[in-house]
Order: sequence, then structure tokens, then C-alpha cells
Amino acid sequence: MLTERLDTEELMDDQALPETVYRAVLVDLARVNRLTLGYRPTLNFLDRAMNGRKSFTLLDVGFGQGDMLREIAGWAKSRGIEAKLVGVDLNPRSQSAAREATPPEMPIVYRTGDYADLMDTKWDFIVSSLVAHHMSHEELQLFLRVMDAEARVGWFVNDLHRHSVSYFGYPVLSQLAGLHRIVRMDGQTSIARSFRPHEWEEMLAEANVAGAQVERNFPFRLCVSCIRE
Repeated sequence: MLTERLDTEELMDDQALPETVYRAVLVDLARVNRLTLGYRPTLNFLDRAMNGRKSFTLLDVGFGQGDMLREIAGWAKSRGIEAKLVGVDLNPRSQSAAREATPPEMPIVYRTGDYADLMDTKWDFIVSSLVAHHMSHEELQLFLRVMDAEARVGWFVNDLHRHSVSYFGYPVLSQLAGLHRIVRMDGQTSIARSFRPHEWEEMLAEANVAGAQVERNFPFRLCVSCIRE
């Protein structure tokens, strides 16, 4: 079990899911991110990559409820850094949910569509959170190549680690936290769909992406990053 990556769909990806249910799922996914310290790896990456810069542009692919972008906006404001933040998500329901959850003064723009259509803009950073395991092998190969070609300063993939402890422990955590039924079920599926370090190394080699780092982050996040010299 868990030797191979699970190839299946998640309940939240069902386009027939009622909007009220979808929004409730996004709210609880943001809770999971906070409970599991899910923002910390991305913010630590930005701390390393900024290297004294006073401004940056960033594209977040698959923003969900926009919680990662709000965390980045707060991080930048606390450091006096000017940020231009854009999120893109294939699901049109994410855009309205994220806008409603985001204070208007935050420098964040949410868009619906394919990230590839936004490559006419020069991005300092391209990031994603809990998106990679939703992609097929071919989609992830393309994503790695595009990020590596288009991100001027660096890119960061924040995802799950396929690990037996997290797989069997998550149902207990989610039950105790009172999470939505779909979040409880999809969480375990997401872990089974995610990757192990050697699989990321193989994908990077296949995509001809050099200089990227694969790193474990407590608890059970597996992240892939590249920072330009």
C-alpha cells in the first residue's frame, strides 16, 4: 500500500458539486493548511529567494480560496516589500470565493483560466500549493518546464508527502478538527496521490529541470524549489 501513487479523482474536483458545498470545502482546506503549518514552507522559500529585493511579482497556480496568497501578502507587508500577487484557478467558483475572503486592500488579483495563458507576463516567482498531486504525469511535466522557463527569480511547489504515517493519521486529525466530510475523505486520497522524494527527482530529470531542490517539511510536506543565482 502506498508503494505506487494512487490514480483517481477527488470529490472536490467534481464539477457538479454544489457551490455552497465547494465553498465549505475551500474554507476547511484553508483550516487544514493552518493546522498543518502548510504556509510556512512557501514563506520560508520567499525569505531565502528575495535576497534583499524590495518588490516582486508572483503567480499562484490553483489558488483555491486564496489563503496562500493572503499569507504571502501579509508576509510582504510586514517586511515593507511591495508585492504584485496574481492567482489563477481552473475552477470559476474559486474566484468568487477567494475575492469574498480577501480584504480589498490586499494587492491580489484572482483570475479564472489556465496558467499557461498568463505567461506573457514576466513573473519573479511562480508557486503552487496542494496542486501538483491533482495533475497527471504529463501535466506536471509541462508545469515544471513552464515554471523553470518563466520564473525569473524562482519557483516553488508546496505539496504533500506520500507517507504511511500521514495517510493513517490524517483521518484522526480531520475527525478531531471537525472538518467537512469531503475534506476528510479527499485528504487521505490526496496523500495517496502525492509523491515521494525519489519520484520528484525522476520527474525533474525527465523534464530536464536542473538545479531544483526536493525537501521535506514538517509535518509531511514535500516541496520542490528552484532559486536563480
